Amino acid sequence: MKDIIKLALRNLKEHKSKTIIISMFILFGVAIVVMGNSFLESVNRGLENDFRANVTGDLAISVIPEKGTTIDLFGVNSTNITTEVPQIPALTDIDKIEKILAETDGIKKQSKLISAQVILSKDAEIDFSVLQDDDKDLGIMDLPISMLFAGESGSYWELFPDLKMIEGHYPTPGSNEIIVDTRVIEGFYKAWDKTLEVGDDVLLASMGGVIREGKVVGIFKPANEYSAMFQSVYCEPGLARSFAELTYANSFSQELPDSVDLSISEMSEDDFFGGDDFFDDFEEDTSILGSTSDFDSILGDTSLRDELNKTDDGAWQFIVAKLNNPHADKKLVAQLNKRFKDEGVNALAMDWKKAAYSYSASVDGIGFIFNLLIIILAIVVFIIIMNTMVVSVIERTSEIGTMRAIGAEKKFVKKLFYSEAIILTTLSSIAGVIFAFICMMIFNSFNITITNTIAKMILGGGLLHFSPTPKIIIITIVIALIGSIISNRYPVKSALRITPIKALSKE
Repeated sequence: MKDIIKLALRNLKEHKSKTIIISMFILFGVAIVVMGNSFLESVNRGLENDFRANVTGDLAISVIPEKGTTIDLFGVNSTNITTEVPQIPALTDIDKIEKILAETDGIKKQSKLISAQVILSKDAEIDFSVLQDDDKDLGIMDLPISMLFAGESGSYWELFPDLKMIEGHYPTPGSNEIIVDTRVIEGFYKAWDKTLEVGDDVLLASMGGVIREGKVVGIFKPANEYSAMFQSVYCEPGLARSFAELTYANSFSQELPDSVDLSISEMSEDDFFGGDDFFDDFEEDTSILGSTSDFDSILGDTSLRDELNKTDDGAWQFIVAKLNNPHADKKLVAQLNKRFKDEGVNALAMDWKKAAYSYSASVDGIGFIFNLLIIILAIVVFIIIMNTMVVSVIERTSEIGTMRAIGAEKKFVKKLFYSEAIILTTLSSIAGVIFAFICMMIFNSFNITITNTIAKMILGGGLLHFSPTPKIIIITIVIALIGSIISNRYPVKSALRITPIKALSKE
């Protein structure tokens, strides 16, 4: 084998032009793959660390979503066509869920959570015409639209303690006080030309038409300044339940038994109230309208309706938790879901990635596109290498024939060609890794950041960075070696088909 390696090195040296061409393709191919995967690693690692530490915890629990929908901490993603804004339902079996969690080993801390989306304004009416103002040049993402979060008093801030308060204090329990992200303040000024400071009263409105007044008592920065997480506002649960539509009526409708007749909900207005012909027999007689007092009592006793429209003080949408061993999240999620199913509990446990699906899905999409491009690049490179090797074999026909004529077996020739391929690929791959590291170190030294909200959501954060790992390097080199061997199969077969007589006749 030692002699074959010496001969392979001599052959690579003698055929410099071919060696340089192939090595350059391998070098740049390996460098691109290493840099690309290092960037994706940085994106995924940054997103995971940020959301685990500050938003989703290691796992989250919600109700089981309806068919065609997914639920994460940021809303309901639906493939169903509807004119209504889907709302995240409340957990219906929360006592059973907490009992199961208490009996499950590995859970370090937990809390309950409500989330919704709101827009902030100081005026009674929100003027969306600012989006058409050419002077302002605003997009929808520039408005002070925010995620609204409310956690269980005490336990939530123990679970996520890294929020950076720069002014004011946390909301007082039972109040309408809010704390706002610095990015919300910037959007507020851009959109409404008004400042937002501690002590100001603001209006919070949802897409569902709910409007409430809040008082700004604190301003904070995200725990991770480069976070992909959308700008947010924190408040007390009572206020958040209004925007999440967690009323007694909604809680009651979620628990209706199957025996209840809901056929009336399928009737049209004409079916229910009758057609226009119903009124044809009445003459114009104003007395039929009755007195003013009749209008006041036309709906009868509305006390039940008023009670049902009150927010359900015990309603929560999520339970979020951190684990003793964060890397055991998938195992624990599977364990919890099995127990929920066995005990008939309407609950679904999710790891951080599914709990942040609105963000992780975009990053996974970028990863899929990149890997697809890498596969196309690899195929092109392997085809070029194979064609170059075929030409090399044709040029070395006499050399191969001479070796066969003096007694070299086919096995020897095969080992020689594969040794050349492995040596060339290994050295070129190492050079490619070194080149990639130099490029990544230079790029990382600039600490390049982006501020565009959409770009941050797509790229998993605002800091553009490369994070190479030994796993990425080893896998890339191994794939390069396998690809090189595969691309050499046809040239080697061509070389073995050359007979000594045919080779020497071409000399």
